[in-house]
Amino acid sequence: MNPKISDFGMAKIFGVDQSQGNTSRVVGTYGYMSPEYAMHGQFSTKSDVFSFGVLVLEIISGKKNSTFYQEEYGGEDLISHVSSKSRIY
Repeated sequence: MNPKISDFGMAKIFGVDQSQGNTSRVVGTYGYMSPEYAMHGQFSTKSDVFSFGVLVLEIISGKKNSTFYQEEYGGEDLISHVSSKSRIY
C-alpha cells in the first residue's frame, strides 16, 4: 500500500496552460491557503506547495493548524508558531 497526499483544490481553478492567476471567488480551508490567495485571490502553483507545507508541519508537530487559534497557543497559527521556535517538540 502506497498512501498518497494530493489535490489541494487549486488544480480545479487552473486552465490547461496556466500556472498562475487571480480570482475574486476564494474557496478552500483558510488554514491551508497561501496568504496571497486568502487575502488577494492571487494563486499560482506555489499555492499548492504552501498547502502541502502546512500539512507536513501538521504531521511533524502532531498538531492541527486549526488548534493553534485557541487560547493555549496565544491565538497564533501553526506557521507562526513553528517559525518562532528553533525546534519542533
